[in-house]
Amino acid sequence: MFSKILIANRGEIACRVIKTARKMGIKTVAVYSDADADALHVLMADEKVHIGPAPAAESYLIADKIIDAAKKTGAEAIHPGYGFLSENATFCEKLKAEGIAFIGPEVKAIGVMGDKIESKKFAAKAGVNTVPGSTEIITSPDHAVKISGKIGYPVMIKASAGGGGKGMRVAYTDTEAAEGFTSATNEAISSFGDDRVFIEKFIEEPRHIEIQILGDAHGNVIYLGERECSIQRRHQKVIEEAPSPFLDKATRKSMGEQSVALSKEVDYQSAGTVEFIVDKNRNFFFLEMNTRLQVEHPVTELITGVDLVEQMIRVAYGEKLTLAQDDIKLNGWAMETRVYAEDPLRGFLPSIGRVVKYSPPEESDNVRVDTGIYEGSEISMYYDPMIAKLITYGESRDQAIQHMRQALDRYYIRGLCHNIAFLADVLNSKRFQSGNITTNYIAEEYPDGFNGGALTDETKKVMIAVAQTVHSFEMGRQAHISDKMNQDAPDYKDTWVITIDGENYKSSFFATEDGCAVLCNDETHTILSEWLPGNPFFEANVNGNDVCVEVDKLLDGYLLTYNGVSEKICIRTPREAELASLMPEKMPPDMSAFLLCPMPGLIVSIDVAEGDEVKAGQTLCVVEAMKMENILRAEKDTVIKKVSAKAGDSLAVDEMIIEFE
Repeated sequence: MFSKILIANRGEIACRVIKTARKMGIKTVAVYSDADADALHVLMADEKVHIGPAPAAESYLIADKIIDAAKKTGAEAIHPGYGFLSENATFCEKLKAEGIAFIGPEVKAIGVMGDKIESKKFAAKAGVNTVPGSTEIITSPDHAVKISGKIGYPVMIKASAGGGGKGMRVAYTDTEAAEGFTSATNEAISSFGDDRVFIEKFIEEPRHIEIQILGDAHGNVIYLGERECSIQRRHQKVIEEAPSPFLDKATRKSMGEQSVALSKEVDYQSAGTVEFIVDKNRNFFFLEMNTRLQVEHPVTELITGVDLVEQMIRVAYGEKLTLAQDDIKLNGWAMETRVYAEDPLRGFLPSIGRVVKYSPPEESDNVRVDTGIYEGSEISMYYDPMIAKLITYGESRDQAIQHMRQALDRYYIRGLCHNIAFLADVLNSKRFQSGNITTNYIAEEYPDGFNGGALTDETKKVMIAVAQTVHSFEMGRQAHISDKMNQDAPDYKDTWVITIDGENYKSSFFATEDGCAVLCNDETHTILSEWLPGNPFFEANVNGNDVCVEVDKLLDGYLLTYNGVSEKICIRTPREAELASLMPEKMPPDMSAFLLCPMPGLIVSIDVAEGDEVKAGQTLCVVEAMKMENILRAEKDTVIKKVSAKAGDSLAVDEMIIEFE
């Protein structure tokens, strides 16, 4: 077995590979850019090598730097993780010339399957169902419009070297096809250094279901069931699960066997994934083959008991698979949510900065956390904004969902925005719980974007009970600490006024024989808890149900987060509440005359000039952040008064780009 391997990646996947290598007794080497000098994967590895500046194009994407690091440290093999150089055939060839093992498939498979256009041609020749479309390279916006018209809208414009949702656009009109070509091409160059794009039919009401395969150098290939990856936003997977709630045994077997046949045609060695799009009648069509480890691989590991990273390492060393197809059993259900540094309330714009507080849920047989950060880490604008992957396991889908809902309540992140509330809201949805999902789920369920989790009556009752209990504990502690248990000190058993969601409630707190109780508007809530002031998690049994509520102290109350909902709750004396009602509401300033940068990012282009008359919907500029292009459009007819930025500028959030008359 290898004695030392280098991980040519960063973040959570680098940490994930290190964990398995450590379990196998293999030493590891981490590579890092300027931005990752203090990253978790660097701290975890046995050795580290600096490979350049923060931009990936100057560090993680330079094959020669990676190879030089392996040679300097004596690493016998390189695991590429996913993204970066993981599907780069030239990199694989260079490693072979240097006598360094690549922990992944051979050049043939990467070359044929790593190219989306060539893979589609190859799959068609091999008799695999493929999506209708054109494998012709698109050369211009006009060309995109012409081909789209022949195929018939809607169409999908896709980067040939793409993956991870980068370089993909759906178009329903000629205008969208032209704009989609430009954006997809730019993203393809930025992410993969390859500007080729092609177009295929976009199947409406689709499910995205993929098959995990595993092959060795001795001709053995097996499939390890499927993963449902239909919950997506901008073609980026958000929630994945295994198995799929939609497939039957016959369809699973057919998809698996086609995946194995395709893999054998390219002599596939290592872990890989064959992706399909499945319509409402369970007809399935080949999309692409990812010749690498997938982000969502943990859900397969949990239901099969197979460590895919370990199998990749063993196959790269030349070992035979010890597993046969009949050995693969799908036990239970696993679910993965991707926790991102982004602001769902502002259109999921990326959020960068330092993680001031970080406390993930405790890992167990039912909860797994794959992360690349720790408290004090910085989320950089240069890389994907993923904070972690949260994975849960249960005997059934309902159990896996319940474990996930509880784990999200116990995930505490402060210092930047994140999408946990959005993830919880999806999991709380009856439609999601029923399994009635497609890749259009988020667009259909959130047509106007995400505006925060729904504050149900039950959630409100829990929050009121918790807020009153926390406040009473705090008042009691303050009275004891400052020796103010006297006639003038506030009696925390008195009536208080709780304000939540714009409504006032009269509330009192009482100690009971086995816990405490809160009387609110003539309704009594029982609370059993060992919570102590200062703990950000209020774990308790409230009215017979176990809950975990995140508590943040504010100047005039508390910010409570529970079940995907964050609410500011004020607790005042009746007199304070009376005076507060007389206070005028401070209105935010009118910023409608300005276009502000919605995220930290790079100005790709400014498409207007001072004095231009623009129409509603017209493109004003393009901002790139975390490898994704964002087109900013005019919200109404107006005139450009001043342009304060230019292409190539790096702007902070809310920095002015354009002023309107």
